[in-house]
Amino acid sequence: MKTDLTTRADVSKLVHRFYTKVRKNEEIGPFFNEMIKDWDEHLEKLIDFWETNLFFKRKYKGNPKQAHINVDQNFNESIEQKHFGIWLNLWFETIDDYFEGDLANRAKNNARNMASHIFMQMYMNRTIDS
Repeated sequence: MKTDLTTRADVSKLVHRFYTKVRKNEEIGPFFNEMIKDWDEHLEKLIDFWETNLFFKRKYKGNPKQAHINVDQNFNESIEQKHFGIWLNLWFETIDDYFEGDLANRAKNNARNMASHIFMQMYMNRTIDS
């Protein structure tokens, strides 16, 4: 039986199962696997991020925009919208596998908005070839 996201344990389950899929994905996995050196630490940071995002708890400290700009630059500005589409599809799939309800829907909507915003920030920070 599916439930809504209501606790940090729920967010942890979502984040861990989602990033298991991401790490195995042939198209986006390499971005994550090359850049993230300590997965346990990174997953805890992401749990804090989503707990802040969904439950309005002030746990997350970080700059996701700059982190993604750095990843894009590390990969020669090769991250495309399709990569964010894959990320979103895996996120939605993972939510749908385990959760339903208002916060599950908020997690989808917030991820969709963040993906668009972060991609645009990455794009605007790219170097211009002469």
